[in-house]
Amino acid sequence: MLDAEDLDEPTLVATLLDAGNAKTATRAASDLLEIAGGLAALARMDASEIEDALARARITRPSRAAEALVAAFELSRRMRIADAIPPERFRDTRDVAAWAQPRIGSLVHEELWILALDGQGGLRAARCIAKGGVHGIGVRATDPLRVALRVGATGFALVHNHPSGDPSPSAEDLAFTRRIADAARTVGVPLLDHVVVTRDGFASIPLDEGGAA
Repeated sequence: MLDAEDLDEPTLVATLLDAGNAKTATRAASDLLEIAGGLAALARMDASEIEDALARARITRPSRAAEALVAAFELSRRMRIADAIPPERFRDTRDVAAWAQPRIGSLVHEELWILALDGQGGLRAARCIAKGGVHGIGVRATDPLRVALRVGATGFALVHNHPSGDPSPSAEDLAFTRRIADAARTVGVPLLDHVVVTRDGFASIPLDEGGAA
């Protein structure tokens, strides 16, 4: 019977590698973690990156092992979502981050979500409106506004993740946020916040040139 709590990281990873005997698998798992830069860095890699690292660690079936590792990390992410207690009301940046971090903070690709809110900060709807990057896939100002208007929101927040682990807004994030904020004011459904999350941190993006969020 496997008592996982007592095992170190290389031994745990080795159970997923299908790499022959236990000694060989553990040695390959140690090499993999060293190549990746640790367990947290390994969890941020996509399947092709993990497969390349497994090949360098001399795993004989790197594709199958990469699929097993990606599935394990995805199960962990879904457990964090299941365990997280969502805010009853979205009153500030911390509430947005608390909702988003277990869902998208550890993803290896960017996702942009809208949280459509009622007048008391209650959640009317949460929708993913872009995958792959806020500025890299041509998100239009009308995309989040269409969702907000459809569900009768009185305001909305945006949130996206930075797979790099650094929540600092980019120049593109700033420009995109201001464009959405201007359009939202025009239709009378204000953008209340735009938050960048990572696995361990978050930051609010200024909504105007003066830096006021």
